[in-house]
Amino acid sequence: MKIVTSESVFRGHPDKVCDQISDAILDACLEVDKESRVAIECFIKDNFLVIGGELTTTAKVEPAKIAKSVLTDIGYSEHFQILELISNQSPDIALGVDKDGAGDQGIMFGYACNDTPTLMPLSIELSRNIAIEMDRLTKNLHSSIFGPDGKCQVSVAYIDEEPKYVTTVVVSAQTKPGVNRHVYEPIIRRVIKDVIPSDYISERISILINPTGEFVIGGPYADSGLTGRKIICDTYGGVGRHGGGAFSGKDPSKVDRSAAYYCRYVAKHIVASGLASKCEVGVSYAIGIANPISLTVDTFGTSEVSEEELLKLVKKVFDFSPRSIRNELNLASVNYYELAKYGHVGRDDLNLPWEKLSKLSQVLSLGAKLIHD
Repeated sequence: MKIVTSESVFRGHPDKVCDQISDAILDACLEVDKESRVAIECFIKDNFLVIGGELTTTAKVEPAKIAKSVLTDIGYSEHFQILELISNQSPDIALGVDKDGAGDQGIMFGYACNDTPTLMPLSIELSRNIAIEMDRLTKNLHSSIFGPDGKCQVSVAYIDEEPKYVTTVVVSAQTKPGVNRHVYEPIIRRVIKDVIPSDYISERISILINPTGEFVIGGPYADSGLTGRKIICDTYGGVGRHGGGAFSGKDPSKVDRSAAYYCRYVAKHIVASGLASKCEVGVSYAIGIANPISLTVDTFGTSEVSEEELLKLVKKVFDFSPRSIRNELNLASVNYYELAKYGHVGRDDLNLPWEKLSKLSQVLSLGAKLIHD
């Protein structure tokens, strides 16, 4: 038996606040100028927010105004001091991107498995769903009980590589001053019961709610926040690898974002086709160069087809050049602010192009030939 643990955070977590602000600014640029070059990051502490980075666009955006709107939507009504430190994109970077090359060097990964209908690891899907439901309660039903900050964690026991049951759930939810745990704990336990399918719950489960006993001071007053510090929550919850590049605040010319989405797209096709029950696709780029430096496929021993043959299949069906990725997935028209809330992959609520199986018939056809041969 092995235990896999994944964490998710609520929208009001200070790191997630910064992600949402960065992507809301990106959306405002892309809405007017699809070729906007954006690399915006935020830092927040107490009621002070720094918005920094590079911005080259014909859109007339007001980053501070956008930030205030996001903060209010999350549930932070304080008056924030906002400092903007924004310049144009470096002409050296622009030169390479204008030639349809990668906007940076780096490595990216995408992952899929048959744990869930979304082809995501069970632990991250469950923890993410708890965060979504807690945020819904906080915003719509129990704002007098809960604050906007919080995080949750789910541990799943695997036997023979199959998820069997949940061993532990941890929920740390910010509460309003004076609210007794006898008031909020039953609400959180109800969320856990509603979110986790009964098949995965047994008497062996351990539920830990606000383990320190108090969580009243939260958000940026309890901890500083940074854009891009929750990349594991944003992807596969620690299952599979991550290249290290953040997503939020970056326009689609940045392969940190676009290629990671495309790797998920490809890995999902491999698993959905039945060629493997797990698949990780990795790619690397050099700045300004269109063709990947490397491309890998790892099925963790779950495919009867060799990974060399699967790699040939991937190269026949999928085009990893940055411009092709942006066009195929229509990345200039995605609502990135919504992605910044609860994750960038495995979302079946947003009609994301990299979650669709648009090329499944091609993969099935070529895969059948590989199996037959």
